[in-house]
Amino acid sequence: MAGTAVRGRLTWQTATVGTVTDETSTVRTLLLDVPGWGGHQAGQHLDIRLTADDGYRAERSYSIASAPGEPVAITVERLDDGEVSPYLTQDVQPGDEIEVRGPIGGYFVWDGDSSDSVPLLLAAGGSGVVPLRAMLRYRARIGSSVPMRLLYSVRSLPDVIYRSELSAEPDAVQIIYTLTRQQPPGWTGYARRVDAAMMAEVAWPVAQAPLAYVCGPTNFVEAVAADLVALGYPPLRVKTERFGATGTP
Repeated sequence: MAGTAVRGRLTWQTATVGTVTDETSTVRTLLLDVPGWGGHQAGQHLDIRLTADDGYRAERSYSIASAPGEPVAITVERLDDGEVSPYLTQDVQPGDEIEVRGPIGGYFVWDGDSSDSVPLLLAAGGSGVVPLRAMLRYRARIGSSVPMRLLYSVRSLPDVIYRSELSAEPDAVQIIYTLTRQQPPGWTGYARRVDAAMMAEVAWPVAQAPLAYVCGPTNFVEAVAADLVALGYPPLRVKTERFGATGTP
């Protein structure tokens, strides 16, 4: 299965960049044409490798932003002093070729199994929303009725990735924002970092045996996971993915 793939056993492939979409001023989504792609699960990631003219190579991992069954897509947040993200968010053009390897990962995935219809709590910090977006899209793609709730912590509304897509809430999906640095006039939502009180208000009741997926910077992930466990969520029902400074897993 793709979910149990190990990096050392995967082969680098040449992907062609298709549509390029700017999500925010620093975030871009790239659609990739990967010949012979064997499919992926919602929540998996892939490796990107770039080779400079002098032979220097740089590799980074990026969560797959698209749902299973959709063309492969990644969403990249630019880090100005990064080796890979500035090229992917500013310079790459449709038709360019890059090397990819994947899919990778079998723990932080949602397979959409209809026999497990418990509600899902998705918690994202910044670009941690990327693999969770794949889960939301997969839910819609397979016509699942599983209740989902996304708590998205972000600095301001202009920093919301997939803003127009998330604004169209599907049935039984609730999007909850907390804007930590800047709020628009008249904002009535959360306006602080995620804390225990917020999680107590947002999280599904423990009695419903919910499953949680938490993704974002390490401090965010650790705090949210600890709050959920304190509420009574079994640790094995809280799946986490920690992102580095470039928004990569």
